[in-house]
Amino acid sequence: MDWKLWWKAAGIRALKTIAQTAASTIGTSAVFWEVNWSLVGGASLLAGVLSLFTSLAGLPEVEMAKKQTITHADPEEDDLK
Repeated sequence: MDWKLWWKAAGIRALKTIAQTAASTIGTSAVFWEVNWSLVGGASLLAGVLSLFTSLAGLPEVEMAKKQTITHADPEEDDLK
């Protein structure tokens, strides 16, 4: 497995999950100054960690990259087409 690619893909997914969780948690407050920031931070970080754990099951981005690498492993093959 290409761990560098996995960490990149899993990290991007985790950051998106963190941002989405923060946005939805902030949105539960009636006004901005009543936001419980420790709750936002804790929930967002937990969501990011859970996203990384979920990524251990597999990432479509990594699987697609593997297939593309296998398909285009021989550069001379492209010249024959």
